Amino acid sequence: MNVPVILGLLGRLLIVYAGAMCIPLILAVFLGEWSIYSFLLAVIITGIPGLVLIRHAKADIKIGVREAFVAVAGAWILASLTGALPYWFANVVPTYIDAVFETVSGLTTTGASVINDVEVLPQSILLWRSLTHWLGGMGIIVLFIVLLPKTGMGSVLLFNAEVPGPMNDRVMPRIRDTATSLWKIYLIFTAICALLLWMAGMTFLDAINYAFATIATGGFSTKNTSIMYYDSLTIEMILTFFMILSGANFVIYLTVWRKKTMKAFRNTELIVYLLIITTATLAIAGSLWFNAGNSPGYSFRHALFQVATIITTTGYASADFDQWPSMTKIILLLLMFIGGSAGSTSGGMKVSRIILLVKATWAELKRGIHPRVVSSIKLDNKVIDAENLNKVGIFFFLYIVTFTGASIIIASTGLKPFDAMSAVAATLGNIGPGFGVVGPTTTFAGVSLLGKTVLTICMLLGRLEFFTLLIIFRPEFWRRRRVW
Repeated sequence: MNVPVILGLLGRLLIVYAGAMCIPLILAVFLGEWSIYSFLLAVIITGIPGLVLIRHAKADIKIGVREAFVAVAGAWILASLTGALPYWFANVVPTYIDAVFETVSGLTTTGASVINDVEVLPQSILLWRSLTHWLGGMGIIVLFIVLLPKTGMGSVLLFNAEVPGPMNDRVMPRIRDTATSLWKIYLIFTAICALLLWMAGMTFLDAINYAFATIATGGFSTKNTSIMYYDSLTIEMILTFFMILSGANFVIYLTVWRKKTMKAFRNTELIVYLLIITTATLAIAGSLWFNAGNSPGYSFRHALFQVATIITTTGYASADFDQWPSMTKIILLLLMFIGGSAGSTSGGMKVSRIILLVKATWAELKRGIHPRVVSSIKLDNKVIDAENLNKVGIFFFLYIVTFTGASIIIASTGLKPFDAMSAVAATLGNIGPGFGVVGPTTTFAGVSLLGKTVLTICMLLGRLEFFTLLIIFRPEFWRRRRVW
């Protein structure tokens, strides 16, 4: 294990992270808010260790598999612990565990909050909440690759360790070029979304906050009642469009941009993703219309918004869906598990994995009838090898086992079984609100400290898709033999 390389990488990350904290610090100074000293102290505590660690960096950084996994896991843990400092120093949460929960929820784009009244918070704190969304949405390591490119081939290992989806296609041969282009698209989407929200009636700072949270599919709001506060069809449609946009694979947009072709939109995962949204919207709208007695316009409006915000794991609320008919809640719960597309800022299992699981199941049933038939599983005319199918199956197993185990632990802390399951589904899938005591009109403040700790771990596991965190607990990972 090349410890100096890892320490050097983490040191650089802390310096970049301290620089990000300076943005809300500047806003606090400009507005004369009392949170100035909270951010100033957080910047010092984050930046100085970064400067100390960077002394261990080497000019020629060679990163192996083990260094990549440790660096990514360490980066997310450090970002979570130091990102909690502004909340803790500003005394906006009762305990440091609550501050870590809020930070992890931001970085993993979950959007679950432990703060009951966000409207009394300083604008700088609100901006930091949304900024953690935005940094974590595309990935803090992906940003790190863009800003600090001297990692050679190690960039590929770092990228794959943080973005461990079923297929990590990239349009350009150099991973830094791919990462840079992805961040450019990410920034353009954010700017357009903020401009449209400002034009639709939001204040400038609110528009920035919601743009950060929407493009990152995070869900932190500057209002206690989320999007219900605005009761604006225009704002809801703008957010719906950008949530669906961000829930799709960003590589598609990069392909269209670089190769000037629209053929990329014929992507199977994208088509299935949009089909799921359409089907779920029509089913929920029908239930709200016929079973709940709402008007057709109201039913379709809120069904579309809630389907978009749940499947993309954003977590906004345009209505209290916890009061909707049972069928609609079951559909929303299923969408929490599915999530968005691979290569997006969304959480969940990812649509591509669901497609591959269905195809693999169908192929196995076919082999049961015709044992001698040799069939290959394809996705967009690409044959999926046994290794990738095996990874999909293992991921599904880990997801279900983690969901079950965490649900039992959360239920043991006093939550009702369905509430406990929805809390785990909402955090493991990086969605945000669940049902019952953690529903769209409440927060996670009432969950016990043990429960918050477990749910924090669920958020990290869901964001890094298990392997990056779990692999470092294997004994052979730490043996002296070098793995490349």
